[in-house]
Amino acid sequence: MKKLLKYSGNFYVLASLLFLFWITFIDSNNLVNHFKLSQKLGQLEDQKEFYLEKKEKITAEREELLSNPALLEKFARERYLMKKQTEDLYVIVEK
Repeated sequence: MKKLLKYSGNFYVLASLLFLFWITFIDSNNLVNHFKLSQKLGQLEDQKEFYLEKKEKITAEREELLSNPALLEKFARERYLMKKQTEDLYVIVEK
């Protein structure tokens, strides 16, 4: 018990404990926030990979569309409901 009182009265021990408490809980860059930000960084990196893969897929589709006129016409007809002047277009909407 005397040793505990001896160390608890020491300035360096008290300063070190106060510093550890400050860094762990109070500071704006505390360990709790650091852990949360690390998790958020991991999630954002996963999203980055997902969107990069999606971008590559869209780029490949775009290149394919621009290189093939028949496929481009099919895409325009299906996606944007485009038609030739001599055609009639009927859209069936399912309820």
